[in-house]
Amino acid sequence: MKKVLEKQLKDVPEKYRNMIMDFVEKNPELCQKLAGEMQGMQKMSPAEQQSAGMKVLMKYQSEITAALTPEMKSALAEFMGGQQTGQFNPNGTIRQ
Repeated sequence: MKKVLEKQLKDVPEKYRNMIMDFVEKNPELCQKLAGEMQGMQKMSPAEQQSAGMKVLMKYQSEITAALTPEMKSALAEFMGGQQTGQFNPNGTIRQ
């Protein structure tokens, strides 16, 4: 699985790639749940896949947020565009 993930993340900057790999290694059950629900979406159009994928991520948002390390949260905020975007509220939602 690690080799498959590395291949799919080959164009992701190394900093983020390592964090994603660590997240998957430390949270295999959560990642399996996400992958299982998203697997059936392959037959959908790209727009439908994106919409359905966001719904799955929102369904597991609290679990995903709880599994993120402070370093990962900081990198996510940076990746999403700066200090204002990507800040997390105390309940785990993303501040707009």
